[in-house]
Amino acid sequence: MKLGERLQAPADFVPEGSRVADIGTDHGYLAVELVQSGRAKFVVASDKNAGPYEAAVRTVRENGLTDDVISVRLGDGLQSLEPGEVDTVCIAGMGGALMIEILEGAPKVVNELTTLILQPQGAAAELRQWLYKKHWYIEDESLVLDDGRIYEIIKAKRGRHKMPEPLLLEIGPVLWKKKPPLLRHHIEALLFQERRVAAGMEKSEKARKSKKYQAVIRHIKELGEHLSW
Repeated sequence: MKLGERLQAPADFVPEGSRVADIGTDHGYLAVELVQSGRAKFVVASDKNAGPYEAAVRTVRENGLTDDVISVRLGDGLQSLEPGEVDTVCIAGMGGALMIEILEGAPKVVNELTTLILQPQGAAAELRQWLYKKHWYIEDESLVLDDGRIYEIIKAKRGRHKMPEPLLLEIGPVLWKKKPPLLRHHIEALLFQERRVAAGMEKSEKARKSKKYQAVIRHIKELGEHLSW
């Protein structure tokens, strides 16, 4: 099974021989690829909605795989897992705030994990900050362009590390260090969002005089400065 760039990038971050939970598995494509490639020896493919769950069951069966290598489950977040059942969790296709909620909702499961592979669609800075606060650190990051959209992939490992500065939490501390080809595109996308915020505030004289507006303008300047390296 050939995955698109959006799912192949998290798959590439999974440590060899892992026991993995694919949360929000949708059609089960990532789970099947991890097993067929030999990267994972066991995968729990979990989704909270019946439609994606049933689609994942079909995908697993069509690829001739059995429950002892891919266990498809209907469950919300990490609630379908037992502590110690897996060592790696992949979560993609949802916002960073929801990812935090999912991870905080199952502390006994999370305490037994060694690796988190996360692909947040929004609130990435908040997610990175949460990871460092909870004694995880970002070991690696990547960017992929799929169907005209940039996706960030974060690989976190357990350990106490110094919290990166706020701007690097937004850009991605390892992305800034590695400077992949898509980094400029990524920063430009962040700039576009901030400029939209500023443009909206500029319509109001009260907003233009606020400390929040000044902070947005400073932020735009800092992001712009990070386009030159």
